[in-house]
Amino acid sequence: MSIDVNYMVDLFLKYVAVDTQADGDAEIIPSTQGQWELAEIVAKECEKIGLSDVKVHKTCYVTATLKSNMTKQVPTIGFLAHLDTALDASGKNIKPRRIENYDGNDIKLDSGRIMSVEEFPRLKMCKGMTLIVTDGTTLLGGDDKAGVVEILAAMKYLIENPEIKHGEIKIAFTPDEEIGTGMNGFDAKEFGVEFAYTVDGGPETVFNYETFNAAGATVDITGKSVHTGMAKGILVNAALIAAEIASMFPVEETPQNTENYEGFYHLSSMSGGVENAVLKFIIRDHDMDKFLKKKAFVEDVVKKINAKYGDVAKLTMKDSYYNMAEKVNENKAIVDYALTAYKNLGIEPTVIPIRGGTDGSRLSFMGIPCPNIFYGGDNAHGPYEYVVVESMEKAAKVVVEIAKLVAQ
Repeated sequence: MSIDVNYMVDLFLKYVAVDTQADGDAEIIPSTQGQWELAEIVAKECEKIGLSDVKVHKTCYVTATLKSNMTKQVPTIGFLAHLDTALDASGKNIKPRRIENYDGNDIKLDSGRIMSVEEFPRLKMCKGMTLIVTDGTTLLGGDDKAGVVEILAAMKYLIENPEIKHGEIKIAFTPDEEIGTGMNGFDAKEFGVEFAYTVDGGPETVFNYETFNAAGATVDITGKSVHTGMAKGILVNAALIAAEIASMFPVEETPQNTENYEGFYHLSSMSGGVENAVLKFIIRDHDMDKFLKKKAFVEDVVKKINAKYGDVAKLTMKDSYYNMAEKVNENKAIVDYALTAYKNLGIEPTVIPIRGGTDGSRLSFMGIPCPNIFYGGDNAHGPYEYVVVESMEKAAKVVVEIAKLVAQ
């Protein structure tokens, strides 16, 4: 199987030049204009390589179809990747650099930052390969523009090699995955597949079919400001109450102190002053019972504060997504197709839970079970992000291999 690597890399460099960073405070879909720009570019590429039914939907989803080349009926399957990039580092003016035949040593980025093999030990496994890195001032956008181009490269390969039998394949490129709203305007019924895979899973060999259960919680605190010289018994300092609330959460249950299947509370932002203060938390756990207990804990913290200070805190809490394993486990053949594809290509799968979520989390609960394939990058969401070209090629091959296995 010979994927057109130059095609894939050229597309990737073109796509990362478009700023598609999502905006968590926006109330529109997509949250940023750049996602519209990339959606139109990707749709034109779908048409160029010969896909049919190409459409840019009013909610910025790009969908397209590769028609079956078989006479017998086999399941219609889907592949998805997202157009947006994360909020954790800038997505503007990305200056990617290609490193051929990487020597396995520390990488000095153009900004002067050092991507060290001690801090990022998975780099050692990339010796001799081709890396694409940032200049150290922005993220790269491999999450998930690498996934976008890998799906396109796989579809191009199938179109150019009609002797490879496959059923109908639907693809979708989605907005705002990074802010958890990527499926809000998606029509799962119209997409019309029996199951699907996101290509959004990080380093080579990774395969996921478990995610966190997730919720977001906002605590708004209303204080009372008076002159500090006459404040006794009157002043209510919202900022101090916010600090007190933050201190009530268990330090050992934070992202920096947890791993694997351990859930956490994460204080993602804290702002304000005497009159008003706001805390925003994300709540995560793979286990539903533990997830519900974590949400109950947050409610209890706010009740205690209101009992102490007199209804100063208002809690708004909303579920974001649930653990896809609940739905994928109902049809483990979906997992078997992927794991067999990996092994057929000489890839020993690393099956791990996602300490986060994907569009597949939401999609699985919309009736389309949707595990997650690697895209071949690492250190996403920051200036140390990189992708490995050879791993991108393998991800595209996994897409092709799954299509072949389903056809069989």
